[in-house]
Amino acid sequence: MSNSQLFLKPGFINVPLQNGVGRYVIQLQRVVLKFCKNNGSSRGMREFIEYDLMNFAKENPGIVVYLKPRRHRTAVMKAEYLNGDQQWLSCRNFTREEIMKWLNLFKTQQKNHTGTRIRKLFHTDHPSIQGPWTPFTFRNPALNLAVFPNEKLSEPENLDKSSVDELVELFKKQKLEELENARATN
Repeated sequence: MSNSQLFLKPGFINVPLQNGVGRYVIQLQRVVLKFCKNNGSSRGMREFIEYDLMNFAKENPGIVVYLKPRRHRTAVMKAEYLNGDQQWLSCRNFTREEIMKWLNLFKTQQKNHTGTRIRKLFHTDHPSIQGPWTPFTFRNPALNLAVFPNEKLSEPENLDKSSVDELVELFKKQKLEELENARATN
């Protein structure tokens, strides 16, 4: 464990099970847009509300959008998720395009894990320092830059033998050895 994780509260990842199996459920439940009617740093938020908010609300009927005007304060966006997590974002001097970009990001992400040290359901006294195994661990790095279909990579000497071919070869070797042993004993 690194020193940066010592002061974080431990917790488990809490996401809905099988999200996306029947249908995808957007995790963003509620958005609160706080802005000032007069402050210059809230201009982008006011423009977003005037021109783009109705379209966003029509495209995302499952997300509740609240507007909260406040005097002499900078614009803030608060996102609340189905699992109870909240995210705050200061929108000081943001343009309406930036606000739309951040709303789409909040809509597509699950939750903010930056304040939680993720706990595992297992423990080992000797953790691996090499990282987890993936199917790409021992692959040829030349495949990263190859453009497929590739004539050079599809040549027979570059293709691995199938397990059936290897078993047939082992069977033939075994039969040859048995024949040689039988000849040697006769």
